[in-house]
Amino acid sequence: MSTLWRGSWITRTRIASGLVLFVYALFHFLNIGLGLFSPELMEAAQGWRQVVTRNPLGALVLYAALLTHAGLALWKLANRRTLRMPVWEAVQIALGIVIPLLLIVHIVFTRVAHSEYGVNDRMGYLIGLIFGGRDAWWQSLLLLMVWAHGCMGLHFWLRSETWWRRSLPALAGLAALVPFFALVGFLTEGRRLSALLADPDSRAALRDGWNFPDYDAFMALIATQKTTEWIYWGLLLAVAAAYLGRKVIRRSRAVRVRYVDGPEIASPPGPTLLEMSRANGVPHTALCGGRGRCTTCRVLIEDGADLLHPPSEAEAKSLAAVGAPEGTRLACQIRPMQPLTVFRVFRPDGRRNRAHASSGQERRMAVLFLDIRGFTARTTGQLPYDVVFLLNRFFDAIVPAITAAGGTVDKYLGDGLLALFEAPDETASARAALKAAAGIGRALATFNQGLASEGAPAIRIGIGLHLGEVVQGEIGAAGNAPRTIIGETVNAASRLEAMTKEMGLEALVSAALLTAAGLDTAPLAMTELELRGVSGPVWALPLKRATGIDALLAPPGQADEIGGSLRQMHAGR
Repeated sequence: MSTLWRGSWITRTRIASGLVLFVYALFHFLNIGLGLFSPELMEAAQGWRQVVTRNPLGALVLYAALLTHAGLALWKLANRRTLRMPVWEAVQIALGIVIPLLLIVHIVFTRVAHSEYGVNDRMGYLIGLIFGGRDAWWQSLLLLMVWAHGCMGLHFWLRSETWWRRSLPALAGLAALVPFFALVGFLTEGRRLSALLADPDSRAALRDGWNFPDYDAFMALIATQKTTEWIYWGLLLAVAAAYLGRKVIRRSRAVRVRYVDGPEIASPPGPTLLEMSRANGVPHTALCGGRGRCTTCRVLIEDGADLLHPPSEAEAKSLAAVGAPEGTRLACQIRPMQPLTVFRVFRPDGRRNRAHASSGQERRMAVLFLDIRGFTARTTGQLPYDVVFLLNRFFDAIVPAITAAGGTVDKYLGDGLLALFEAPDETASARAALKAAAGIGRALATFNQGLASEGAPAIRIGIGLHLGEVVQGEIGAAGNAPRTIIGETVNAASRLEAMTKEMGLEALVSAALLTAAGLDTAPLAMTELELRGVSGPVWALPLKRATGIDALLAPPGQADEIGGSLRQMHAGR
């Protein structure tokens, strides 16, 4: 959980205040939804909520969270260097700006009316006040905007957590039900109150029970609303003025960067050179997206190198790894403060640029390596056409098991293949890989039965299964580059497949894949392996037969069968 609270105290405070407001909004909306069942239940739930929100401590926490969250958001907006941002962030900011305008009238005619004029601001009072008019639509829109803003903030805070990604489909469905439930409750109670308010006697009784504000009180509340709105507009204008003022100042102190065989740009100091390039429309290669995880954005500093800050340890190691000459820096790591002349080591060739997705995207997924054991010796002396015929028959037999599980064959490697399993999350990817490997084991057994009937020897295979980060992109010359994957995960899967030959196994499944699939590795006979070219040891489950994976995927309640299968899996090791 500590990774969720990384950042400055401002970031952590904004997250904490946002969580307080999200919890309040959740229970408030559920409270409104109870109007679907009965007004008594809705009023009772409001009473329970106000035990917390109307006591001095609860009110202090709630309103402090509201003012802090809004204030820090405006502060962050005023201090932005650019308004270039992803669409989701722009939507969230726009919602955050509009929400207070609609929230002011809500607070004034409930909390202020209660504290200043003794109004009994129960749910029925507010619904009866606005239902059937334009304000009902505005407050319904407010409900949807608050919920959307809160859910977006929660998602982009937790999206890096594995448990969140696994639960996202279910949580998204529940999140969609909350505003629907609230609006249905609002509509149901609104219709009931409209019928009562249409009768003069019941209307008078309801208004007395609410201590409904008189004309003078209404005018005073409207004046308070208008004053508060003007104050908020003033704050927005101050934020805009601060942003524009900082932009003018930055432009006056702009750093000039000249690209060899390229344009010359002026940019405010502060952003990285890569950010400057992108902001000014200068093509600049950066396969990892500018996160310092590759060296494709490197530049040779021809003038001004002595005015740059020294490279960090990580940047220095990356440059040393590729043998970069003196004066080379990573554009995503340097922040020019003085004029520079730079040469882009990897530049566009004048043809249409590749999209970033084709250049490379990092993903977590399962990969499967498969190889036929002793195939060269088996086919020595055979005619090439016979070898091709055998290979095609073999692949025809086993590849359907991969595609049926949701996998795809990335490439054929002579007498083997590399398969990948793209899925919405790593759990689905891992389980698909396990199902494919088990299916391959069954398909191989059937295929070997056919070979036996022909008097041909059985085919033996080795399978390596692993899960982790891979880089997926087009590898090759522009216009003729197949899409594939590379990375240590692919190397580890290949090494696991190679180890099956040494260990006399049909499959090795990494602990990373088993864990991602939601399986407990504690009762399994895991083996620690040192794989060539892979940093650190890899724990893996050895399987005499790939069909033993069926026991791992068996549903609960089949303990006896699983136990027997597991014993069979490890037999003969």
